[in-house]
This record gives sequence, C-alpha cells and structure tokens, in this order.
Amino acid sequence: MTKKAVTMSDIAKAMNVSTVTVSKALGDRDGVSAELRDRIKHKATEMGYRAHVGAHGAKDGLTYNIGIIVAKHFISDASSFYWIVYRYIVELLQKQNYYGMLEVIDDNIFDGNISAECLPNSVLDSKVDGIIVLGQISEEYLECLMKHELPTVFLDFYGSREDSDAVLSDSFYGAYMMTSHLIENGHRRIGFLGSIGSTSSIQDRYLGYYKALLENRIPLRQDWVISDRANESDIFPEFSLPNDMPTAFVCNCDESAYKLVNQLKAAGYSVPDDISVVGYDNHIYSTICTPRLTTIDVNSHVMSSEAVEIILHKIRDVNYRRGRTLVTGKLIRRESVKNLNDE
Repeated sequence: MTKKAVTMSDIAKAMNVSTVTVSKALGDRDGVSAELRDRIKHKATEMGYRAHVGAHGAKDGLTYNIGIIVAKHFISDASSFYWIVYRYIVELLQKQNYYGMLEVIDDNIFDGNISAECLPNSVLDSKVDGIIVLGQISEEYLECLMKHELPTVFLDFYGSREDSDAVLSDSFYGAYMMTSHLIENGHRRIGFLGSIGSTSSIQDRYLGYYKALLENRIPLRQDWVISDRANESDIFPEFSLPNDMPTAFVCNCDESAYKLVNQLKAAGYSVPDDISVVGYDNHIYSTICTPRLTTIDVNSHVMSSEAVEIILHKIRDVNYRRGRTLVTGKLIRRESVKNLNDE
C-alpha cells in the first residue's frame, strides 16, 4: 500500500500552527520568525514532506499551476456558462505554459462554519501560483481563501473588498439596453424575473432594468419583480406570476427565460403576441426556445482572456492591481419581442 504524502496541513497540525504559517515558513516568506521557520522546516524534514514543483518551476519557485475554483451547483449542467469559461481559461493558460487545476467546491461547505480545512488542497499545500474564482462564493469562504495571500481574480462576480480584481460582464448596461429595447418597441408594462438577493450579477441586471424604467418615467411595480430561484443557481420549476400580467418580461438569464416561455404557453399565452420575453447570456437555451430569445451575448472568451492576463500579471508583480474589468455584451435581436408600435 502506497504511503500517503505528507501535506502542509499535516505539518500544521503537528506544530499546532496554521497552514498559512507553514506555507510562509517553507516558502521563506515574511510573517514568520526565524526561530519558528527553522522549527517548521525541521518538522517538515522529520515527517518526510516533499514540495511539489515542476522541473521548470524549481528554479523560480513557481508551480506553473493556476487553481480554478467553482461551486458545484454552477457546473451541474455540462453546457453551463462556467464550463465554457473554464475550457477557454485552460486553453489560454496552456499557451502560457501554465496548467489549469479545476477545484469543485461542495455546496454543503457554505452551510456550516468555514475553516481552513474547507479550502482545496492545492491552496493549502501551495501547489498553485494563483487562483481564478468562477461565480459567486460566500463572504466567509472568500475571507478564508484570501488569508492565503495568493494572487486571485474573480470572474463573473465581485465582493466588497477594495483590493480585489474582478472580470465581469457589464450586467447593468446589458439589462439597461435590453429594457430600453422593449421600451423602444412600445412596451411600458415590463416585469423583471430574477432573485435580486442571490448574486451580484442579478442585482446589477435588476438595477439596469430599473434605470431604463426611471429614464422613461415608467413606475416600478414590485408585484412584477419575481423571484426565479431559491439560491445562487437552483431555478424554480415554475414561477409565481401575477394576476395582472405585464406585456413583457426582462429575465436575468436565458434558462429562466426559457422556463418562463414554456410556463406562459402552458397557461394559454402566446409569446410574443401576448407577452414578450427577453433573456441574458446568449446561452443554448436562447436558441432551443420557441420562439428564439432576444438576449444579451456575453463575450465569455474576452472575459476569460482578461482573467488569465490579470492573474499572470499579478503572479509576476505582487503589487499589481487591475480592479474591476467590465466586458460589454451585445444585444441579439430574435423573435421573442413583439413591436407594439405597429398596432
């Protein structure tokens, strides 16, 4: 039976210190006293710890690995946006002689107390030079992750930290464009489908929708702002629709829009003759829907390229900061919107 490799976590437990302290000591980084560093290195040798670095990384202290962290519920669908982004990132990293290491975080972790042991082993054992986080994660998990002081980029979400770097679809402007498109087509009774407390991107899309209403002096009706999910990704099989229906719905994503169209048709409505529906993402749902959905095309390739460029720059320069990078989408006009001006 093969003996299990000794990890930094094992050394930390044996020394009664944090894994971060062990990582700093073995990497000769600041923040650990000389006396403690020597004791940790001695214990590591005694326990048979071996650092994992590639042949070309041994000279410069780099592993040439990037951890790509994503919550499990975001990639339950093989055609999801995050799988597409992950594939792009891996291809782009390969061109720079880097490897992308996918780390899937179990959803149950976010329900309890977050501790260092909840983090991926690649982070705990310093097997990656940086991290790209796909999609929203809890503030508690994020705080635990950032304590490791690894170069980190968030893709498709942002938090309250001033020092974070994030690459985002310009959700605010995209939803503003979409709602304005409906208004230009004569719609003034417009609802919004999306749980605005779930993710930062849904919040931004709601705010873009609201801005378009304000500019056109259209009152916001709270009974037309409808939740579409229980948490960050579990979209309801059916939505609670009002008795007094709008003439159009702005949906926060194509999957919700697709489900809404099917629910409306089952209830006897015609789309778009009775109710127009628009989505967001230009996901596969936008083209399998009947009618095909008007939507915002999110440029996932540009978002991936920006994330890779930023993370590699941060690895080369620890003081480098980009802040928030917004990638503007494109309005895709299809058959799901009726022009009321023709009536």
